[in-house]
Amino acid sequence: MSADPGSIRADGHQALPNLARQEASTDPHIITAGARTGTDIELRIHTSVAPFDVAAEEWFPAAAGFVVTVIVHTLDAATGEPRYLPPAEPAEWARAIFSTAGAAHGYFLDAVDPNTGTHRRGQLPYRLYLDTDRQPIPVPHQLVTCPHYLLPGLDGRAEITIPTKA
Repeated sequence: MSADPGSIRADGHQALPNLARQEASTDPHIITAGARTGTDIELRIHTSVAPFDVAAEEWFPAAAGFVVTVIVHTLDAATGEPRYLPPAEPAEWARAIFSTAGAAHGYFLDAVDPNTGTHRRGQLPYRLYLDTDRQPIPVPHQLVTCPHYLLPGLDGRAEITIPTKA
């Protein structure tokens, strides 16, 4: 069952990173929140932004911009050990972060660590690609190192209401 996207919230002192700002930091951004759809589950949402510049290949143009990686760790609130949580709520967090750049979609990487290419229990990674003007673009083929599944938009559901301090 999908979580209600209108009820997702970060603690008041934690703001979403604003991906649309040209001066947005490439330093990692971390949000911690209790899961609404699981008992005693904590979400640690790590967002990082890294520049990319890839050369053209046959059939694929050169591209430059930024790759945004959101990794949602689902942990037992008491022990800190990985816990299972259906992907609906972590996906809502990724969509909310991506929406700060005006993106309706991003990519789900199927529990594969984007840095190592291996499966990691209790971790759900998402990616968004932005051009040099911080506008969303399709994933450049040259950057695909693990499966990328299109993360659907909200399909007309209520907007996600995570308080931001932009």
